Amino acid sequence: MQAGQENRRVSVSVIATVLNEGAAIHRLLDSLAVQTRRPDEVVFVDGGSHDDTVAILQTAASAGQLPVRVLVEPGANISRGRNVAIAAASGDVIASTDAGVRLSEGWLAALVRPFESDDPPSVVSGVFVPDVHTTFEVAMAATVLPTLAEINPTTFLPSSRSVAFTRLAWQAVGGYPEWLDYCEDLVFDLRLRQIYPRFGFAPDAIAHFRPRGDLRSFFRQYYCYARGDGKADLWRKRHAIRYLTYLVALPVLLALGAWSSPWWWVLGAVLGGVGYLGTPYRRLCPSLKQLRWWDRLVAIALVPLIRVTGDVAKMIGYPVGLMWRWKRRRTQPEIRWR
Repeated sequence: MQAGQENRRVSVSVIATVLNEGAAIHRLLDSLAVQTRRPDEVVFVDGGSHDDTVAILQTAASAGQLPVRVLVEPGANISRGRNVAIAAASGDVIASTDAGVRLSEGWLAALVRPFESDDPPSVVSGVFVPDVHTTFEVAMAATVLPTLAEINPTTFLPSSRSVAFTRLAWQAVGGYPEWLDYCEDLVFDLRLRQIYPRFGFAPDAIAHFRPRGDLRSFFRQYYCYARGDGKADLWRKRHAIRYLTYLVALPVLLALGAWSSPWWWVLGAVLGGVGYLGTPYRRLCPSLKQLRWWDRLVAIALVPLIRVTGDVAKMIGYPVGLMWRWKRRRTQPEIRWR
C-alpha cells in the first residue's frame, strides 16, 4: 500500500502574487515553512512593490528554509501574476494562495491528497476562514462570509487564496483572465467547471485571513468586486434583486407606511430584518460570547451598517463594470468568455 502511494506522489508548486505586502508577508512565509506536506517549490510574482516585499522574499529564498523563487513583473494584475507564476512553476499540481494569509499546518497536505488518490480530480477546493482581531472584524466576518457549515461542496466556487488544480486544467481554460482585475478567480472557476464538473473538496485546507477593518476599505473592496461582476457579466439576477429591493420595494414600503398605516413599516422591519439580517446575526451569535458586553452591542449595531454599505458599494460599482464591458464588446472578444 505504501509503495502504491509513493508511486502516486505528485509534485506541487505553491504560487502567490504580491504587491507591497512587506508588513504581512511573514505570516504566509511562516505558515508555509511549517506545512506537514512540504511544497516542492514556492513561486512568488511581485507586481512592482515599492516597499520591502521583494527583499523579504529574496531573504527567505536565500535562507533555504523554503524552496522560494521570486519573479518581478511590474504592473501585472493578479491574473497576470498568477499566470506568470504558474508558467514558471514546475509542479504537476498548482496550489494557489494569497499574500497576507496564514495557512493551517495541514493546508497543503489536504489540498494535495485527492490528487494522489486512485481517482484524482483536476481541481480541489480549499476553504478560508476569518482571522478576526477587532470587534469590527467580528461583525464584518459575520455579515459577509459564509461559515464552513454553509458551504455546499458540489456548487462551491473556491477563492484562489485556497485552491489547487492540475497544470493541464489551467492550460485547458487558458489560465486566469488577464482582462479582469477583480473576480478573476470566479471566472477561472466557472471555466473550470465547464470542463471539469466535479471539484474535489478539502475542508481541512484552511487559509486564515483578516477581513477589512473599516467601512472605507470595505466599501472600496465591494465596489471593486461589483465592478468586476459587471465587467465579467456575473450574477445578473443577484444584482437585479438588490436594485429592486432598494429602489422599488423600499420606497413602496415607506410610501405605504406614510399614506396608509405605520403597520407597513412594522411588517417591513420584521420581514426585512429576518431576510436581510437573519443569517449575519446567526453567524454572529457564537462570537458574541467572546466579547465584552459593550463590544457585543457595537458588533450587533455594526451588522446592518456593514450590510447597507456593501450593498450601496455594489450598486455603484456594478453599472461601472457594465459600461466598461459595453465599450469593449467589439474590440475585446476575450470578454465573451462563456
